[in-house]
Amino acid sequence: MKMPKLQIQDGRDARRVRNKLRLNQAEFWGPLHVTQSGGSRYESGRDMPGPVQLLVNIVHGTPRQAEKLVSYLRSKE
Repeated sequence: MKMPKLQIQDGRDARRVRNKLRLNQAEFWGPLHVTQSGGSRYESGRDMPGPVQLLVNIVHGTPRQAEKLVSYLRSKE
């Protein structure tokens, strides 16, 4: 199974989605167990680790995107 395309690939994408959802940084990054300051660093250009990319897409992507990612990850067990 091929990994689905990630809609949120970097901090710039994350900031766009966060603003669209009208969430502050703590509200957006908190469910991922990423601190507000850590999220701010990603949004400012720091590379986002792969696991964080996956989580942000699962948590803040569409239900369909999340389902595809979870199915992909489970197929790797």
